[in-house]
Amino acid sequence: MADLEIQYLLDTDLVPYENNSRTHSQQQVDQIKRSMREFGFTNPILIDEHNGIIAGHGRLQAAQELDIKLVPTITLKGLTEAQRKAYVIADNQLALNAGWDFDALNVEINNLDLLNFDLNILGFNDQELANIIDGLEKIPPELKEESYSQIFNLVVSCSDETEQEKIYNELTAKGYKCQVQSL
Repeated sequence: MADLEIQYLLDTDLVPYENNSRTHSQQQVDQIKRSMREFGFTNPILIDEHNGIIAGHGRLQAAQELDIKLVPTITLKGLTEAQRKAYVIADNQLALNAGWDFDALNVEINNLDLLNFDLNILGFNDQELANIIDGLEKIPPELKEESYSQIFNLVVSCSDETEQEKIYNELTAKGYKCQVQSL
C-alpha cells in the first residue's frame, strides 16, 4: 500500500458492503458510541475507490446514531475484487484471533479503576470486569494454546443469533477459540 491518507467524507456518501458477514448488535454499537464519545473517532473507516466500505460498518452506524456527518476514511487503492472481499472478512477475524494476557489486563484495569475511569467504556460486561479485577479471568496453564495435546469441543445450543453472538463474544473475550456452526 502506498501512502495512506485520512479523508473526511459525508456519512451518506459511504456505501455499505451488501455481503458484509459481520453483524453489529445494538449493544455493540452502543459500546462503539461510548468509545467515540470518550476518545473521538480514532479508527477511520476503510473504503475502496468507489466509497464502498471495506471495514468500519459498526463505526459508521455508531457515527450516524451520534449524528456525526463527516467521518474519517482511508481509501485502500488498487485492491483486486478478491482482495477487497477477503479483507472484509480478514479485518474482523484476525482481531478475534487475539487473546489476552490476563495478568497485564488485571493490572491495567485495576489502575484505570484507581483513576476513577469509567470501566464500562472498555467493552467488558460487569461480570467479566469483576472477574478480571478479582483475578479470576485467568486461563489455566493446561488450557493455553501452546500446551494443547488434544482439542476438546463444546457445543452450546442458543435460542437465536443474538444469544449466539453474545456467548461467542463472551468466550472469545476470555481467550477461548470459538467457531460458529449451524446444526
